[in-house]
Amino acid sequence: MKLLQILLATLVTGIGSVWIAGMLLRLGVRGRPQDAGHGPQHLLSLAAGALLATAFMHLLPEAFESGLEPSVLFAVLLGGLVLFFLLDKAELWHHGHEHHHGPAPDAHAHAAAHGHDHPGHGRLHAHPVDSAGHAHDRAHAHAPRVGGWAVLAGDSVHCFGDGVLIASAFMADTRLGLLAALSVLAHEVPHHVGDLVVMRQTSPDARAALIKVSLAGTVTALGGVLGWWLVERLHGWLPYFLVLASSSFAYVALADLIPQLQRRLAARQTVLQVLWLLAGIVLVTGVSRLSHGDEHGHGHDEGVAPPVSAARPHTH
Repeated sequence: MKLLQILLATLVTGIGSVWIAGMLLRLGVRGRPQDAGHGPQHLLSLAAGALLATAFMHLLPEAFESGLEPSVLFAVLLGGLVLFFLLDKAELWHHGHEHHHGPAPDAHAHAAAHGHDHPGHGRLHAHPVDSAGHAHDRAHAHAPRVGGWAVLAGDSVHCFGDGVLIASAFMADTRLGLLAALSVLAHEVPHHVGDLVVMRQTSPDARAALIKVSLAGTVTALGGVLGWWLVERLHGWLPYFLVLASSSFAYVALADLIPQLQRRLAARQTVLQVLWLLAGIVLVTGVSRLSHGDEHGHGHDEGVAPPVSAARPHTH
């Protein structure tokens, strides 16, 4: 039953985020240089709030209730942040292709879709513009253009990792698994908007681009199966998996999403950014309360497995 839940959640997360991104592109939510990509920025704010709330209000508290020494779990948290930083430097975590797309015809639209205008940086940078309206960027004039297969490879690695983390949360508690899946879905949508823009540069067929990115999304399910297999056999390590998942969520939010939001905006847009960030937190908290209420109402009758906090006795 738990494996089925993990498979359904990872498939919905991996493929559903791509389809939602495709729908948003059809609606024109992609972001343009002249409007600073406010539509995608609202999605980034929502995703950042959801990831932070899941990490600090749910995954970490659940891990710390396991009875392990807080100093040990904090060490795992710190190690996880360093690990994801190193993976990011090696372009193996989240979307490394964001920082290396070249001067393709729609490169500025792709950058705006991800919330930044300068590859490799979260903030907007002004570039000199000549009389013809073309920006001078010697640093990127000879930058290699990343092909569609490189985008798919980066997506696949990231989706696989997401699947492992979602499975770890499900193995602790179904409620945590749902929250983790919801948070991953929220932060994948704005990234897949950019993925589809890049794929459409290499292929004029929009449907083919959607199918290719969706296939990369299915790798999330493979990661989910591996995560289920690992935690099933290493159940005592579950708190460590939860801390690792929270470090991943915190790293993506703080190192990837929020820096893309740190730009000078009008007061109204800044207020909207904050409201969307709070909306992500409220969304995760609301889903948590609803699912937690359902567990209290039906958990004893249906034989629901206890969370990790109840799996081992507490010492006082």
